[in-house]
Amino acid sequence: MKYVIASDIHGSAKYCRMLKERFLEEGAEKLILLGDLLYHGARNPLPEEYSTLACAEILNSLKDRILCVQGNCDSDVDTLVLEFPIGAEYCILPWNGSTFVLTHGHRTPALLKKGDVLVNGHFHVPAFEEKELFTYVNCGSVSIPKENSPHSYLVLEGNSLLWKDVTDGKTFKKASI
Repeated sequence: MKYVIASDIHGSAKYCRMLKERFLEEGAEKLILLGDLLYHGARNPLPEEYSTLACAEILNSLKDRILCVQGNCDSDVDTLVLEFPIGAEYCILPWNGSTFVLTHGHRTPALLKKGDVLVNGHFHVPAFEEKELFTYVNCGSVSIPKENSPHSYLVLEGNSLLWKDVTDGKTFKKASI
């Protein structure tokens, strides 16, 4: 199995199109979206080619292949234009003997236990950190990266995590789980 994990599209049709292209190029079974799909948020600048309806159309074209959790900028009104569910606060993914807890990142689920892998977005900075209790992974942001990081997504396959630049698909960070 191979998954593409991405977060924080924030209504950028430009980067949403790129994410779709990379997802299809990767040949992954699922696109896991970690929230903040359509709205840019009060503290973020407008991303390039801001169009919530264009993003919805792009994502809806992949609706049967998407798993999604809700971000802090996602709202009930977004469900009127999206054809897949976005309301879950987290998703549990058993993976190679580990448990991946996927969430947006604005709330940390209390269910984390020793050996788990917490994967989120929200902070817009790619990360991999071994914590005392769990491994922390951040996929970065598709459209509004921070701290000079690239526009990014994450590929999960086997025991490998690959952070890739959404603009060209090139790997810029690797880790093993």
